[in-house]
Amino acid sequence: MAKSDTHMTMRVVNHIRTLIETGDLQPGDRIPPEREFARRLRISRASLRTGIGYLAAMGVMDVRHGVGTFVADGPPELGKSSLSLLGALHGFQSWQMFEARRILESELAALAAERGREQHISAMSEEIAEMYATVNDPIEYLIHDVRFHRVIAQASGNPILAALMETITSALYDERRKTAERSRDLKESADLHREIYRAIRSRNSREARAVMERHLTAAQSAQDLEISGGPPPPPENGQVTKKARRKPVAV
Repeated sequence: MAKSDTHMTMRVVNHIRTLIETGDLQPGDRIPPEREFARRLRISRASLRTGIGYLAAMGVMDVRHGVGTFVADGPPELGKSSLSLLGALHGFQSWQMFEARRILESELAALAAERGREQHISAMSEEIAEMYATVNDPIEYLIHDVRFHRVIAQASGNPILAALMETITSALYDERRKTAERSRDLKESADLHREIYRAIRSRNSREARAVMERHLTAAQSAQDLEISGGPPPPPENGQVTKKARRKPVAV
């Protein structure tokens, strides 16, 4: 994302943060229509949509297609220092992030299978549908991907673990936005998320844990590939197998 685009995104984020902090926007409130809001901020509608997408991925805004965009009912996390900031200060590595995610998210998926309510199952289903609808738009796909993982954390029934996941989600989204447009084969990514969803819906905690671990292992390989910008190395024996030809996918 270009520096000017980032500036416009943060302009939207900071404006909405101010409205929330001053009480002008309350949980559940609907923000003004896109055309009116963009004119008020003196930015393009495309820049506004990017900013709203950022806030939606952070769990601050709730975008309801055909209805409008609302302030999420849960407490906004805009004032909290993100893990990405700590990473910038202390030099967190990508593999460390994925190690933390595997430890936390595999168990969250198992708990979601045991404790998730119908509302969580429905929300996961909606995000899966949106992922398939946006496989050709990596930035939009990323928003629904992140939201899917957030719902799983909420479905675990443990607010402490969900809060920990929220800090990781913020850092994850900030990092993935930088390379998401290099994503390969998002259809495969959507398929893996659907497997996780089906295991949770079936109340199969063991399968939910296993598929989440498999997904995160593939996501780590995909992100490494996005960062390097190159294709995966050939097999050591020089033969290109079907498995070797498959492209890993991130998030």
